Amino acid sequence: MTLAVNTSRQSDDDVLASGEYPLTRRDLNEIAAMIYADAGISLNESKASLVYSRLSKHIRNLGLTGFRAYCNLVASPEGAQERREMLSHLTTNFTRFFRENHHFDHLRTEVLPGLLNRARSGGRVRIWSAACSDGQEPYSIALTVLSLMPNVADYDFKILATDIDPKILALARAGCYDESALETVSPAMRKQWFKDVDVNGRRKCQVDDRVKRLITFNELNLMSQWPFKGNFDVIFCRNVVIYFDEPTQQRIWSRFAGLLPEGGHLYIGHSERVSGDSKGHFDNIGITTYRYTGKTGGAR
Repeated sequence: MTLAVNTSRQSDDDVLASGEYPLTRRDLNEIAAMIYADAGISLNESKASLVYSRLSKHIRNLGLTGFRAYCNLVASPEGAQERREMLSHLTTNFTRFFRENHHFDHLRTEVLPGLLNRARSGGRVRIWSAACSDGQEPYSIALTVLSLMPNVADYDFKILATDIDPKILALARAGCYDESALETVSPAMRKQWFKDVDVNGRRKCQVDDRVKRLITFNELNLMSQWPFKGNFDVIFCRNVVIYFDEPTQQRIWSRFAGLLPEGGHLYIGHSERVSGDSKGHFDNIGITTYRYTGKTGGAR
């Protein structure tokens, strides 16, 4: 199957990607508008091939005649569940344990010692992994914490992990991974905090319940209201806002600022930068590592 992008005309009937079904400019614009409204994700014509590859097989499985019928379905009240499915198909869930390891080095050496002392003294500590995908990021945070304080579960120290995709959250809660996923986990950590299990004849690695105990997984759309009552000492939101347009990015930075105490830390993706009015309220203290300098009153 070959995919072709056609930009020579500017008509709604232009075919932007062709194969089993034609994807027209009209189809792509309607899909993009729904994804933007639902999740703040910005899709343009350069993503036509991606949209085609992610959705064409699903359209076939649904028994639909093509993208026009699919757009009509997901735009209708009867297609509400399929619209959620569309979001799952179009969001990217690439992750790995200790991805961008400099963040975990900084967390372990510069941030956690003070937070763990607070916990030992009876204080409250909260870390948020926003857009946690299949759980490898929050488990990496938990493993970093446990490497310094194995009995941390005895204290008021919690990690919240959220994602917009309920299917990927189910995988995160299960905490069961292929052996290849643990290539970036040290042998000592693997031995202490994972166990080998058999899943349908395949060898898998299961996260220990002592690690899971630190983490709460919840579904959350970053574009929705955030039901948080207190601050987070650390926020990880990496390789997410790169999919948002500039106004949406600025709103997200402002909302994060509203949840961080002075001196709180924000870790973002390697291609991302804090921008807009919030930029002046964060000190860039390392590679995509920020410290919050004071409240801005950002909306939640």
